[in-house]
Amino acid sequence: MSFNSLGLSEALLKAVSKQGYTTPSPIQQKAIPLILEGKDVLASAQTGTGKTAGFTLPMLQKLSQGQQMRKRPIRALVLTPTRELAAQVHNNVKAYSEFLDIRSAVIFGGVNQRPQVATIRNGVDILIATPGRLIDLQSQGLLSLAKIEILVLDEADRMLDMGFLRDIKKIIGLMPTRRQNLLFSATFSKEIKKLAGEFLHHPVLVEATPENSTVDAIEQKVYRVAKALKTGLIIKLISEGNWQQVLVFTRTKHGANKLCKKMIAAGISAAAIHGNKSQGARTKALAGFKSNKVRVLVATDIAARGLDIPLLPHVVNFELPNISEDYVHRIGRTGRAGASGEAVSLVCGEERGYLRDIEKLIGFKIPIEIVEGFEPDPNAPSTPPKKKQNQRNSRRSNSKNTKPKSKNSGKSNDNNSSGSSKRSGRNRNRNRNRNRRNNDNRG
Repeated sequence: MSFNSLGLSEALLKAVSKQGYTTPSPIQQKAIPLILEGKDVLASAQTGTGKTAGFTLPMLQKLSQGQQMRKRPIRALVLTPTRELAAQVHNNVKAYSEFLDIRSAVIFGGVNQRPQVATIRNGVDILIATPGRLIDLQSQGLLSLAKIEILVLDEADRMLDMGFLRDIKKIIGLMPTRRQNLLFSATFSKEIKKLAGEFLHHPVLVEATPENSTVDAIEQKVYRVAKALKTGLIIKLISEGNWQQVLVFTRTKHGANKLCKKMIAAGISAAAIHGNKSQGARTKALAGFKSNKVRVLVATDIAARGLDIPLLPHVVNFELPNISEDYVHRIGRTGRAGASGEAVSLVCGEERGYLRDIEKLIGFKIPIEIVEGFEPDPNAPSTPPKKKQNQRNSRRSNSKNTKPKSKNSGKSNDNNSSGSSKRSGRNRNRNRNRNRRNNDNRG
């Protein structure tokens, strides 16, 4: 099958050809015709298999064929969980709309809002945004969603599972009831599908590959190693293997900074990218990595989605992710668009539980190796650090744990709390939500 058979316009086919694409991926073959028909779609496919083009191309076609309004109100909205993914989607939209009279813009936090506002005021057809900045600008009266025709939630599982649900409901309330809804992601749990059902009208489920599966072109490997020897092992692998472009994932921002410094001390050019870095620093680090000026990019999970680095050969999990699905997204930065890649995980004793959960999720037993001199510690604890719960569960848990005990502590907080206690609880929830907007995954 070729792109010509999908019903796309000549302008879009020309843009696709210019990008070097000739054959649509399975997710594009299945999703594009359905979206062109105007159906709501819930789409799941492996990361790196062209999901972005799967919704961008038909969205552009529908908007270009619709009635052009003189002031160009926002007619399509793409929501993403991270700034990097928002920027990546915007780049794709610009590339595919090169031969169309379509304007697009991207907005996210961490940067001055004035240029973003100026662009929107000049008129845009498609807006790509992170929820925090979108709500901020809307609350200031600087943009309107009253003319939205198409809503896209990109990486929908993360959008709904990481504390975005309240924001999404607020944003949806600002849109017309009649619109087309598209939810795309590499992973969908049953719970997420149920939540997604609230926003879709008679949706068509599209699954190009088994959920939570990993690309066959990615060679996966585990090195069992003592926790204290991980840094030495990764430096050895990179140096002796002559790896020239390596994306390394850590669980924490502090861990990313620490490992980056040790890489540089070992003579390996490296940069760190995480939520505490300014947007300018994040952009500079990513640009240096893509241009091969930086050999190693050390990142937290903000880089697990939205980084499209052509022919990236190596991804290393310096620490396994707390959430198994994030493993799929992390290693999906390599092996993209049919290219081969290698995903290496350094696993200490306390991470064995994480490894078992990951293998259960992907349905694959990852080969294990041990390097002489870097053997695992036989006395290391086998109990992993406490797993992160999804934000909805942690909100309930935090709410219970942070409320001071009182004489009525044994009674139900919902039914027997005083009015002032309820107000206090609401204030705490508002503060927590405000803080979440500034975390790694917020705009």
